[in-house]
Amino acid sequence: MSVDSTIGTGGRPRLLVLDDWEGRLRAAPGCARLRELADVEVLDERLADVPDDRLRDVQVLLAIRERTRLDAATLARFPRLELLLQTGGHAYHVDAEYALEQGLVVSLGRRAVGPRAAVPELTFALAIAALRHLPAAQRAMAAGQWPPLMGRTLAGRTLGLLGTGRHGARVAKLGEAFGMTVVAWARPGSMGADPSIPRLPLDELLATSDVLSIHLRLSPESRGMLDAGRLAELKPGAVLINTSRGAIVDEAALVAALTNGPLAAAGLDVFTEEPLPADSPLRSLPNVVLTPHIGWTVEEVFDEFATIACEQLAEYLAHRLDPAELMDPAAVAVARPRIGGIRTAA
Repeated sequence: MSVDSTIGTGGRPRLLVLDDWEGRLRAAPGCARLRELADVEVLDERLADVPDDRLRDVQVLLAIRERTRLDAATLARFPRLELLLQTGGHAYHVDAEYALEQGLVVSLGRRAVGPRAAVPELTFALAIAALRHLPAAQRAMAAGQWPPLMGRTLAGRTLGLLGTGRHGARVAKLGEAFGMTVVAWARPGSMGADPSIPRLPLDELLATSDVLSIHLRLSPESRGMLDAGRLAELKPGAVLINTSRGAIVDEAALVAALTNGPLAAAGLDVFTEEPLPADSPLRSLPNVVLTPHIGWTVEEVFDEFATIACEQLAEYLAHRLDPAELMDPAAVAVARPRIGGIRTAA
């Protein structure tokens, strides 16, 4: 654990940063401001390997997305914890029930706008890589070969979107710029849905999409949504792109669809289990492009994460954190703040 300032000086809270694997967040300008507000430590080891006595005085956690599962047993190791600064707009890895029971305030980084560019850009990087066989080309060229590879263009093809929220809507615009026909399926009444994108029933969308791109939130309704039956409905030769959540797709059924059809290829940035197990059959399929959940790991996003965390900590310390930014609005009533608080109605 690297200590960036003296712990507990001047009545400032002790803040622990988890999972800054790339070292980008600690170097971000926003992190310098965090050090003015709190005694900041950056954990350079796995949380599971840290003795409990090194965690007992931590009052604020800054978690980078969902890299560490914060279940009840893990959160219980922080007896003084009262604020979790969760980068990103979701907290699937946090035991929400336990957090509420303990009066823990969990703020979300919904202010971040960087992923709205980063994730759609990776969507098309994966699609082009799959359609133009870029991984196979790279491997062959590195081996001294000059392979004859036949690809396909995006232009003139149909892009089908599962979900038209902040990422899906951006992907739609980029698809149009590539000369694609864009159609979509979205849950009726879904928030953020772009009404300008033509809607199709799900079975029709699957049957007509040359490139199917997933942009749904993980929910009980979307988990396992693309099972063997729905994958079988895909247009022969289609390409599946998933930069959303791995659990939306049945991975065993996906392997079968890539091996026996109808899928020609897939570009995957997310998986049901992360990191993807070394023995996963997805790793050995020649028609799959894999990336290790890097849709959001760009410099601009990490800089923004640090800035938002700093803003939210300052607001919390001043008892002005907006309840709209909480994982669970019920936390307003049960929070047990010592170092700060949540804004309440006048």
